[in-house]
Order: sequence, then C-alpha cells, then structure tokens
Amino acid sequence: MDKNTLLSILKESEAMLEGHFILSSGLHSNRYVQCAKLLQYPQFAAPVGEAIADHFRDKGITCVVGPALGGVIIAYKVAEALNVRSIFGERQNEQMCLRRGFSVEKGEKLLLVEDVITTGKSVKELYGVVKACGAEVVGIGSIIDRSGGNALFDCEFFSLLHLDIQTWQADQCPPEFAAIPAVKPGSRGLK
Repeated sequence: MDKNTLLSILKESEAMLEGHFILSSGLHSNRYVQCAKLLQYPQFAAPVGEAIADHFRDKGITCVVGPALGGVIIAYKVAEALNVRSIFGERQNEQMCLRRGFSVEKGEKLLLVEDVITTGKSVKELYGVVKACGAEVVGIGSIIDRSGGNALFDCEFFSLLHLDIQTWQADQCPPEFAAIPAVKPGSRGLK
C-alpha cells in the first residue's frame, strides 16, 4: 500500500482530525489520527492489515500481539493476513500484561502491532511482557509512525506511513493553540 492510498483511506474514513488533542503519551498536538475510525470499515482494515503483514511475511511469525485498545483490531487483521493467531496485552493496575488466558511460548516468534506510534510506550511495555515470557519479537509494525524517528525499538520497526505532526509538552504549547479547549481522544488514561 502506497502513502497516497493510505492518506486517501484516512481522509475517506474521517480518521484525520484537527483541533487541540492530548495524546496518550501526554503530549499535545494540533492533529490526531483516530485509526479506530479507519478500522471500523472492513474494506479499509483488510488492505491495511495485509500491507503490514506483507512486510513481515517471511519472518516465521506464529502470533501477532497488539496493545489494547488501539492495537487490537489491526493486530487481528495482520494475523488474519498471516493466518496466525492474534492476542492482545492490556493494562491491569496500570501495568501492561497478558490476561484473558492469553500466553506466549518460549521461543515463539511474535510480531507486535499498534495503530499509531508516537512515543512507543505501549509497544515497549508489551515488548517487555512477552520477552519476559521468553518469546522472540521479530518486529513491530504500525499503521502510522508519528514519532519523527524518535520511537526506537530493539527490533525491526515498520510503519505504513510516517507523519510529521508537531507535538508539545503541556507547558510549551503556543498561546493561540493553548487557547483551544483540549480533548483527550486516546485510550490510555492520564493521571
């Protein structure tokens, strides 16, 4: 899938939003990509999942793992394209873990998949959980990388689209931007 096709899908699904957003990382931004709006449509989710799967198809992956909530649907679509199982990690008592009877085996080859990477915090936490179980993470895939190249991982990282969207710390927002009421659309609660 090329960049223009994905941008077209993002626009058609109204997944690209503008305003004042507090990201799950705590950073503030004037644009937000709500991939859930894209993923609600099977006709968009399937080719996006297939495109991520195609990049990792020859890696011997036996399971695709996504962090809840953003990574659940896209991890499933990637797993479906690879014909392997899909599970997800979620927070319990503010700690990422595998619940609901999910487990990974020692030496099992995993692909971690997220919808949008900004800081990579959720994926890094999930990486630690599955590595502690003895699994091998062969790669990390995402629909969108908005980290500006700052999300670094201990394995291959592939994203369908790199977006340069400006972010600010809460106390560093430009005054005209800070005057816009902020909304928190992400799935991770901030304290």
